[in-house]
Amino acid sequence: MLKDITLGQYMPGNTLVHRLDPRTKIILTILYIAIIFCVASPLWYVIPLAYILLATHLSGLKPKNLLKSIKPLRFLLILTFVLNLFFSTGETVWLHWGILKITKEGLVTAIHFAMRLVFLVAGTSILTLTTSPVALSDGIEILLRPLKVIHFPAHELAMMMTIALRFIPTLIEEADKIMKAQMARGADFESGNLLKRAKAMIPLLVPLFVSAFRRAGDLAMAMEARCYHGGEGRTRLRVLKYTKNDLWAALITVATLIVTILAGKWIA
Repeated sequence: MLKDITLGQYMPGNTLVHRLDPRTKIILTILYIAIIFCVASPLWYVIPLAYILLATHLSGLKPKNLLKSIKPLRFLLILTFVLNLFFSTGETVWLHWGILKITKEGLVTAIHFAMRLVFLVAGTSILTLTTSPVALSDGIEILLRPLKVIHFPAHELAMMMTIALRFIPTLIEEADKIMKAQMARGADFESGNLLKRAKAMIPLLVPLFVSAFRRAGDLAMAMEARCYHGGEGRTRLRVLKYTKNDLWAALITVATLIVTILAGKWIA
């Protein structure tokens, strides 16, 4: 199950999406989130579906990479679907049993919110899968640079986010090793109901936290040894530059957003 978590993983490549400026990809991801929230009906998810399939094709990723990012959220998806199905109000009642009620509108709402969660996770995964942590940090810092006039710590925030994303795969690998070691000693993480399996994961927390603090200490010592004092006066090996591909990607995304908004108004 731990290996299904793809958050923070980067898949190197030389595709069109990989070559886009990281600032462009961050902005396009924000616009993509806006597209998802502008979808007015489950029917119109065909628009972001076409967009994400195009992005997946141009990035050289496989659909299974995106499905793998959704798999760890299956319990949350089921919970979201069930809660909206039984507790959403509506006029067309199909089943009424005690406090539970299934309506036509509730079913549409349940499908709508479940699909919204799926598309959000799948689409935003393309950003981390096609952007290295260093490029992502540079892009976030440059986009937040105007906020320095109000003394906003843009560099520190970008550095923290990058380190967090960078160490997610490392901690997942460490947790997998600890789990296998405990399974070799007789621990059982797979049998029983969901609550029992959750309780069985508790012994993983102590060694995992110890490993995380040790890695954090090693990283802090390494940064101090290299005289790291923040972003002031730092230069970059690769200077970020916008290209025509960034412009075309932005135009396509904005056009998709406009079509989604117009489709929502037309169906209403």
